[in-house]
Amino acid sequence: MHRAERDHHPPGPRSADVADESRAGYSREKFKHWTDADKNGCNARAEVLLAKAVTAPEVGLTCALSGGSWYSPYDDRYLTSASQLDVDHLVPLAEAWDSGASAWTPKEREAYANNLDDPRALIAVSAASNRSKADKDPTD
Repeated sequence: MHRAERDHHPPGPRSADVADESRAGYSREKFKHWTDADKNGCNARAEVLLAKAVTAPEVGLTCALSGGSWYSPYDDRYLTSASQLDVDHLVPLAEAWDSGASAWTPKEREAYANNLDDPRALIAVSAASNRSKADKDPTD
Protein backbone atom coordinates (compact mmCIF):
# COMPACT_ATOMS: atom_id res chain seq x y z
CA MET A 1 0.00 0.00 0.00
CA HIS A 2 1.27 3.42 -0.91
CA ARG A 3 1.59 6.07 1.78
CA ALA A 4 -1.03 8.27 0.07
CA GLU A 5 -3.55 5.41 0.22
CA ARG A 6 -2.71 4.62 3.86
CA ASP A 7 -3.02 8.27 5.00
CA HIS A 8 -6.19 9.07 3.06
CA HIS A 9 -9.29 9.71 5.17
CA PRO A 10 -12.72 10.03 3.63
CA PRO A 11 -14.24 13.52 3.74
CA GLY A 12 -16.69 14.46 6.49
CA PRO A 13 -16.73 14.07 10.26
CA ARG A 14 -15.05 11.11 11.91
CA SER A 15 -16.30 9.40 15.06
CA ALA A 16 -13.33 10.80 17.01
CA ASP A 17 -14.36 14.41 16.34
CA VAL A 18 -15.38 16.11 19.58
CA ALA A 19 -17.15 19.45 19.86
CA ASP A 20 -15.82 22.10 22.20
CA GLU A 21 -17.67 22.24 25.50
CA SER A 22 -19.62 25.39 26.25
CA ARG A 23 -21.59 26.42 29.35
CA ALA A 24 -23.13 29.36 27.47
CA GLY A 25 -26.86 29.56 28.17
CA TYR A 26 -26.83 26.91 30.92
CA SER A 27 -29.44 27.06 33.65
CA ARG A 28 -30.38 24.19 35.95
CA GLU A 29 -34.02 25.17 35.36
CA LYS A 30 -33.69 24.05 31.73
CA PHE A 31 -33.65 20.46 33.07
CA LYS A 32 -37.08 19.82 34.60
CA HIS A 33 -36.27 17.34 37.32
CA TRP A 34 -37.87 15.24 40.03
CA THR A 35 -40.92 14.46 37.94
CA ASP A 36 -43.24 11.51 38.55
CA ALA A 37 -43.02 9.86 35.14
CA ASP A 38 -44.90 6.68 36.13
CA LYS A 39 -47.60 8.65 38.01
CA ASN A 40 -47.33 6.45 41.13
CA GLY A 41 -47.08 9.41 43.51
CA CYS A 42 -43.29 9.20 43.96
CA ASN A 43 -41.07 11.60 42.02
CA ALA A 44 -37.71 10.56 40.56
CA ARG A 45 -35.82 11.68 43.70
CA ALA A 46 -37.98 9.46 45.93
CA GLU A 47 -37.72 6.57 43.44
CA VAL A 48 -33.91 6.76 43.64
CA LEU A 49 -33.98 6.88 47.45
CA LEU A 50 -36.25 3.82 47.50
CA ALA A 51 -34.05 1.94 45.02
CA LYS A 52 -30.76 2.79 46.75
CA ALA A 53 -31.88 2.21 50.36
CA VAL A 54 -29.83 -0.25 52.40
CA THR A 55 -32.82 -0.61 54.73
CA ALA A 56 -36.12 0.23 53.08
CA PRO A 57 -37.94 3.28 54.43
CA GLU A 58 -41.67 3.43 55.06
CA VAL A 59 -43.57 5.22 52.34
CA GLY A 60 -46.28 7.57 53.56
CA LEU A 61 -48.78 9.89 51.94
CA THR A 62 -47.44 11.78 48.92
CA CYS A 63 -44.47 9.39 48.99
CA ALA A 64 -43.01 10.87 52.19
CA LEU A 65 -40.16 8.59 53.31
CA SER A 66 -39.51 7.80 56.97
CA GLY A 67 -36.99 5.47 58.55
CA GLY A 68 -34.64 3.53 56.34
CA SER A 69 -30.91 3.84 55.82
CA TRP A 70 -28.63 4.69 52.91
CA TYR A 71 -24.95 4.43 52.09
CA SER A 72 -23.23 7.51 50.65
CA PRO A 73 -20.25 6.33 48.57
CA TYR A 74 -18.86 9.86 48.10
CA ASP A 75 -17.95 10.15 51.77
CA ASP A 76 -18.28 6.54 53.01
CA ARG A 77 -21.13 7.29 55.43
CA TYR A 78 -24.39 5.64 56.40
CA LEU A 79 -27.37 7.96 56.83
CA THR A 80 -30.74 7.30 58.45
CA SER A 81 -32.93 10.11 57.16
CA ALA A 82 -33.99 10.92 53.61
CA SER A 83 -33.58 14.60 54.49
CA GLN A 84 -29.82 14.04 54.89
CA LEU A 85 -29.55 12.92 51.28
CA ASP A 86 -29.30 14.49 47.88
CA VAL A 87 -29.84 12.60 44.67
CA ASP A 88 -26.88 13.39 42.45
CA HIS A 89 -26.66 13.25 38.69
CA LEU A 90 -23.43 11.30 38.32
CA VAL A 91 -22.79 13.36 35.19
CA PRO A 92 -23.94 16.78 36.39
CA LEU A 93 -26.58 18.69 34.47
CA ALA A 94 -24.06 21.45 33.73
CA GLU A 95 -21.58 18.92 32.33
CA ALA A 96 -24.32 17.36 30.19
CA TRP A 97 -25.13 20.86 28.91
CA ASP A 98 -21.46 21.49 28.13
CA SER A 99 -21.26 18.20 26.27
CA GLY A 100 -24.28 18.69 24.02
CA ALA A 101 -27.51 18.78 26.05
CA SER A 102 -27.78 22.43 25.02
CA ALA A 103 -28.98 21.10 21.65
CA TRP A 104 -31.56 18.73 23.19
CA THR A 105 -35.27 19.43 23.35
CA PRO A 106 -36.78 20.28 26.74
CA LYS A 107 -38.31 16.77 26.85
CA GLU A 108 -34.90 15.17 26.22
CA ARG A 109 -33.36 17.24 29.02
CA GLU A 110 -36.22 16.26 31.34
CA ALA A 111 -35.69 12.58 30.49
CA TYR A 112 -31.98 12.91 31.26
CA ALA A 113 -32.59 14.69 34.57
CA ASN A 114 -35.00 11.96 35.71
CA ASN A 115 -33.30 8.91 34.20
CA LEU A 116 -34.40 5.89 36.24
CA ASP A 117 -33.57 3.42 33.47
CA ASP A 118 -29.80 3.50 34.01
CA PRO A 119 -28.90 2.69 37.63
CA ARG A 120 -25.65 4.64 37.21
CA ALA A 121 -27.34 7.93 36.23
CA LEU A 122 -28.70 9.00 39.64
CA ILE A 123 -27.15 8.18 43.00
CA ALA A 124 -28.18 8.84 46.61
CA VAL A 125 -25.39 10.59 48.54
CA SER A 126 -25.03 12.76 51.61
CA ALA A 127 -26.11 16.33 50.97
CA ALA A 128 -22.73 17.63 52.17
CA SER A 129 -20.72 15.46 49.79
CA ASN A 130 -22.94 16.29 46.82
CA ARG A 131 -22.70 20.00 47.41
CA SER A 132 -18.92 19.84 47.59
CA LYS A 133 -18.90 17.96 44.25
CA ALA A 134 -21.18 20.61 42.69
CA ASP A 135 -21.07 20.66 38.86
CA LYS A 136 -17.71 18.94 38.54
CA ASP A 137 -17.18 16.42 35.80
CA PRO A 138 -16.99 12.85 37.22
CA THR A 139 -13.39 12.63 35.98
CA ASP A 140 -12.33 15.70 38.03
